[in-house]
Order: sequence, then C-alpha cells, then structure tokens
Amino acid sequence: MEQRIDAKGLACPKPVILAKKAMDACGRNDVVLITVDNEMAVENLRKLAASQGAEYASEKLGEKEYSVRITVTGENENKTQTEIPVTCSIPAADNTVVVISSREMGNGDGVLGKILMKGFIYALTQLLKLPKTVLLYNGGAYLSCEDSESLEDLRKLDGEGVEILTCGTCLNHYGITEKLAVGRVTNMYEIVEKQADAGKIIRP
Repeated sequence: MEQRIDAKGLACPKPVILAKKAMDACGRNDVVLITVDNEMAVENLRKLAASQGAEYASEKLGEKEYSVRITVTGENENKTQTEIPVTCSIPAADNTVVVISSREMGNGDGVLGKILMKGFIYALTQLLKLPKTVLLYNGGAYLSCEDSESLEDLRKLDGEGVEILTCGTCLNHYGITEKLAVGRVTNMYEIVEKQADAGKIIRP
C-alpha cells in the first residue's frame, strides 16, 4: 500500500504528525510519500523514520519542493508511546556574525562577483545553524535595499530571527536610506560591538 501526503505550506510540526498517523495505519513494507516545501521538514521526517526503524529516502524536486519516501519495515508495537522527534526552528549559531562590505564577492570580474555574492547569501539561508547577525556596510548596504537580488534571501534570514543590520552612514552616503527593505539601520558603535562580541566572524 502507498499513501501520499501533500504537506506543502503546512506549519511545523504538522507534516511530521500527518506522516506519523499514516505510518501507524501501515503494515510491513507499506510506503508513505510526503511532499514538503522546506529542508527542516525533510530533516524532521528523516528523524521520524529513524525513530520508527523505517527506511527513508528524500529527493529535491524543485525550488521549495521536496519528496520524502518512508517505507515501514515492521510493525511498531509501541506506536502510541513513541515520541515524535521534531525541530520547528533552525538553531542559530553561537554568536556568529557575517560581515558584508561589498555587493561583490572577491576581486576580479564585477559581474561574476555579484553572482558569487548572491550565491553566498542564498547559501547562508541553507545552513543548519544560522548566523546570529548579518552586518552590511559600505557597498554591502545596497544588498538590503529595494531591487537587491538578495532581498528575498535576507528577508528569509530575518524571518528566522537573524539580525540584519545596515550601516546608516553608508545608506545616507549612497542616497538609499529610504530604500532599506529588510532589517534595521545601525551605527558604527554597534558594528564594532557586534564584531567584538562575536564568537566567529565570516567575511565573503
């Protein structure tokens, strides 16, 4: 038997709860196929499968679409007593601060540098442990403003609790203060303070 569950758009921990209920109704070698829209749900389903002694496989189907296949390998006699392992938020790293001072990553070709920076900021959103703070100053101030190609990714980080701080002097210098679209304005004292207190500093 195969059961399909479309859990895209469902808040944590509902995808795992639905999967667990489906598994409880399964017999040996039955399959539960769950479609979700984030990696945290994929990881929670992996933990669920492991806790039940079930076989697990996952596949990324596209942007924000993942398929998880759980095969029940035996009858769980303690189904109702088994705790469901769920993590509903991405843990932040121990005071890791990301410092971005340019719209480009590295030296050399400017077009390539912008592509690399966009990829770098996207990669931050995929970390299992997110940074605590992202500091943006000098040319990096453009990244948190309207029309930035990285705006969606910075908003995602902001939504996960990461501080997005942009230098106010830099925004004013470039004439883009009114275009700030994510996070808040900071000053040089706070920029120094955040870096002085950081457990780790990452610079692209």
